[in-house]
Amino acid sequence: MNYEDVKVAFYLKVNETNAEGRCPVMGRLTIGGSECVFSAKMLAPRSLWVSGRAKGKSAEVIEINRRLDELRASALAIYREQSVVRERVTAEEVKCLLLGMAFGQETLLDYFHSFIEHFEKRVGINRTIKSVRTYRCAYEHVERFLSERLRLSDIPFSALDRSFIDKFDLYLRTERKLAPNTIVLYMSRLHTVINKAIAAGIITADPFSGYEPPRPERKRRYLTREELQRLMTTPFPSPRLYLIRDLFLFSCYTGISYGDMYRLTAANLEMADDGTTWIKATREKTNVEFEIPLLDLPLHIIDKYRDTAPDGKMLPMYGNSELNKGLKHLATVCGIDRKLTFHKARHNFGTHITLSLGVPIETVSRMMGHRRLMTTQIYAHVTDRKVDEDTKQLRKLSASRKLELYEEPKAEQAND
Repeated sequence: MNYEDVKVAFYLKVNETNAEGRCPVMGRLTIGGSECVFSAKMLAPRSLWVSGRAKGKSAEVIEINRRLDELRASALAIYREQSVVRERVTAEEVKCLLLGMAFGQETLLDYFHSFIEHFEKRVGINRTIKSVRTYRCAYEHVERFLSERLRLSDIPFSALDRSFIDKFDLYLRTERKLAPNTIVLYMSRLHTVINKAIAAGIITADPFSGYEPPRPERKRRYLTREELQRLMTTPFPSPRLYLIRDLFLFSCYTGISYGDMYRLTAANLEMADDGTTWIKATREKTNVEFEIPLLDLPLHIIDKYRDTAPDGKMLPMYGNSELNKGLKHLATVCGIDRKLTFHKARHNFGTHITLSLGVPIETVSRMMGHRRLMTTQIYAHVTDRKVDEDTKQLRKLSASRKLELYEEPKAEQAND
């Protein structure tokens, strides 16, 4: 395309003339068959406007025309730069870069980068390094999308719309070939950053409005009662596998995640007036306090491994990858024909051990250290007394279904 095909014209928005007879100056950018309009971010006297420029020799007129010339020159320069590496450059794309350059608008990648820097400062306080990594990955995908698909180094917030979100979603699916759940995660991270910009007044309309990513059908993430019973009663060939089994069962009956179990010490145990033993701690992931009254099975496991863990830890923990490797072996021995990971134990607590036995979801949320009830959108404050009452009911139901205790099979003496 010839540079002569790029045209920048200016006009007044006369229907918004103010009391002083001044009107907003608008620009119309035409490149080939594409066209768009934009605000020049200035006012000009209607009485002095002739053929797309201000007329006269006053200082105000000279300044207006100087700024218009700069905008026109910038638009042409952007087009020249983009046309070197791209066969087709649209007016909308040039406008996005022009607005970001000319008026110092906040741009997405610049703001995203600042967001991550501030987020990193909260690691160890109320944020985790894992969350930082997901934001970095999301940033890198947005950066690649802008470069590869839009041929842009950045984009102003004013240029973000639903079309941008849909195109980015399609890019992640088709060109990056990411898994559906990974796409949901990265789109969620991007939405969080944009929501921060909305709260800061940088952008007014949410480009995610109406967007709902396709979600894969959720697979069952917990064991059946029959599988859980098989795990409890199957003999294993080594003490190592029994320990891995016991750690998994401890999480099944407390809902405590691997990271939080690893940090437990004797100081997290408290005795209530009625003799009930509780674990009270704070979730590493959300910094939310949780408290769990212990059933007989986790109490038995604590007693079994008392004083065997280093550094005053409550339980002798393996690394997470080592645990998952051992659970894979346990699944094979027990005839459980699907992937078994340590995190499945937490899901078991939320299903068989609590909700299916009638414990209210508000109480389960408190015990598991959740920030909010995403599934029901119910926000509730549950007192210690309420947790205690619900747990007493749980004990009765659990005992009747014979899920509290397991028999310890005799292990063979062979090494694992």
